[in-house]
Amino acid sequence: MSMKKLTDKDIDDMIAGECVLENDAVCRDVRRELHLSVRIPAVDNTVPKYVKLDLHQLTEEQAWTEIMNLAKSGVRNATIITGASGILRIKFIQWANDSVLSPYINSFKPINNGSFDVKFNKIKLTF
Repeated sequence: MSMKKLTDKDIDDMIAGECVLENDAVCRDVRRELHLSVRIPAVDNTVPKYVKLDLHQLTEEQAWTEIMNLAKSGVRNATIITGASGILRIKFIQWANDSVLSPYINSFKPINNGSFDVKFNKIKLTF
C-alpha cells in the first residue's frame, strides 16, 4: 500500500484500528507518516494508588465481584466500607483470610466498626 493510494476512508479505518496491512513495516511507515500516534489518543493504563470501595446496598455476590475486581486491578491501598452490621463485614473478613482473595491481600485492619484499610500485594498487570 503506497501513501499516494491511501483514501480518507483508509485513514479513518487506520485511526479506528480496522485497517490491517499485510506488512508490519508498511504499517509502521504509514502510522509514522500520518502521525497516527498523535491522532489516536493513548490509552490511560495508570492505576490509582488508593481507592475507596463502598459495599453498601450490594448483595454478597456483587460485593465479592467488586472486591475481586479491585484486588486484580493493581490498586495497592484501599478503604473497603462494609457497614457496621450485616453479613458483608463478616464475609469480608472470611474472604480476606481464607479464600481466593487472600493471596491478593498483604494486610487489612479495621478502621472503625464498618470499614477496613486494605493493602494489596503488587501484581503484574498485563494489557
